[in-house]
Amino acid sequence: MAGRNFLFVPGPTNVPDRVLRSMVVAMEDHRSSKFPELTRALFADLKRVFQSQDGEVFIFPSTGTGAWEAALANTLSPGDHVLAARYGQFSHLWIDMMQRLGLEVQVIDVEWGEGAPEARIGEILGADRAQRIKGVMIVHNETATGVTSDIAAVRRAMDAAQHPALLYVDAVSSLGSLDFRMSEWQVDLAVTGSQKGLMLPAGLGIVCASPRALDAAKSAKCKRVFFDFADMRRTNPDGYFPYTPPLPLLYGLRTSLDILFEEGLEHVFARHRRLAAGVREAVAAWGLATCCRHPRWYSDTVTAVMVPPDVNGAHVIDVAFRRYNLALGAGLSKLAGKLFRIGHLGDLNELMLLGALGGTEMAMADVGIRIELGSGVAAAQDYWRRTDPVPKRRVARSEVVYASHSTGSINT
Repeated sequence: MAGRNFLFVPGPTNVPDRVLRSMVVAMEDHRSSKFPELTRALFADLKRVFQSQDGEVFIFPSTGTGAWEAALANTLSPGDHVLAARYGQFSHLWIDMMQRLGLEVQVIDVEWGEGAPEARIGEILGADRAQRIKGVMIVHNETATGVTSDIAAVRRAMDAAQHPALLYVDAVSSLGSLDFRMSEWQVDLAVTGSQKGLMLPAGLGIVCASPRALDAAKSAKCKRVFFDFADMRRTNPDGYFPYTPPLPLLYGLRTSLDILFEEGLEHVFARHRRLAAGVREAVAAWGLATCCRHPRWYSDTVTAVMVPPDVNGAHVIDVAFRRYNLALGAGLSKLAGKLFRIGHLGDLNELMLLGALGGTEMAMADVGIRIELGSGVAAAQDYWRRTDPVPKRRVARSEVVYASHSTGSINT
């Protein structure tokens, strides 16, 4: 199909051309004396993205799933009790992993479309007089439902209960796009992957561990080999890895971090907030609802759009892809067919999103959803024009520039 594929799933995300170019490198000796010039700065700069003052970063050749296994296996023992809320497909998958690792998981089932129930978490921890619960597991941004949980509120509930459990947070679809404050929120283990806000291909699983988490690792009994923090801690301080690292991805990570810092993390977060708000304006203009049940949980990286009950959301996705070369996210598990998802994170701007919204409108109309073509696009345009942070000014006649007469007079 002619033209570029419009990738608007909530991960993997678009990889900037600058990052792609940086990964086209010759292979090199990853044990040379020069190699630490690349790696040492990566560990330090990732801490800046996690907003962690005293954490330690581990980079595994893996994905977010591998990072989760590393976080769990290094800090817990079989039979340990943990508390986890299930409010989407990814929180469900992490619970499944915990159970398969031999942990005793107390599950709080929440309506999909809601966020982490901080009050309920506080009640359960307060009732745990023997302090058997060793960890509280929260998915910061649940991409299946377009919901972002309030990690600060979870921490307040834990503190109010005066409970020593470790706080584990999945930041896979939030880090590098949403404000994530590891030290301020006293997160003990945060995990992410390279293919979302870090704007890379999949292949890196990243963990940031607090001093409390590293202390817990000293007595943890879950088996680990490839994901052992101890092996990393023996080699990382000198800039090396216990096994062969994925060199192109590390060079790409260096460039993606440079891009984030050049824009400024606060500006990155503000851009995502503004772009997401425009998408929600479009959904409202279509007369449709999002899966997220309350504005306080709105995700700024993905919007899950509910389709009418007589329409299969998978049909919208298929038509968008086959006819318009637009990739949208599918409904997962119990939400399959009930919605489609528009990812809006990483390397993107207003015009890219307008293309996605326009293609989505055509696909919805093609499958029989009654919307006014252009209504969502217009609503997003209006919102983004009204909220543009760049000052506007009229161009005076005296500033009009004319091209050289040698190629014809062109008013620019």
